[in-house]
Amino acid sequence: MLRFLLLAFAALLALNAQAEDAYCHYVYGGEIKTLRASPGDSPYTVPAIAVGSYFRFRVVIETEPAELAALKTYVYADHDSGPALIHQGVFPWPVSEVPEQRFGFSGLHRVYEPVRDGELEYWCSVVDTGRGS
Repeated sequence: MLRFLLLAFAALLALNAQAEDAYCHYVYGGEIKTLRASPGDSPYTVPAIAVGSYFRFRVVIETEPAELAALKTYVYADHDSGPALIHQGVFPWPVSEVPEQRFGFSGLHRVYEPVRDGELEYWCSVVDTGRGS
């Protein structure tokens, strides 16, 4: 049993050492999609994607400076006057994730539309569950 646990732990360490990308799964209108995020040179160049007619969703992986490395999620309300930030998540990067966790390293987040009464759910993992597009 101890040997199995050591092998599982070693496999988990290898997975995390290779995981440079994150997969943020989001649900809107009953449809699950996946957004793949990679570390980039500048977080300011990462665009927000449209989700439905009201939300915009952006995922940024910042690796420099190393002591502040984080995956950051942003959800905006897409107003006529421009996008307004309504939710932000910040998670240490790289992560230590057990692949079997249902909602990855971020846990499940729910963001609500204050105008149209809709809901956006999302969670991020280092393993692509393949449930989205």
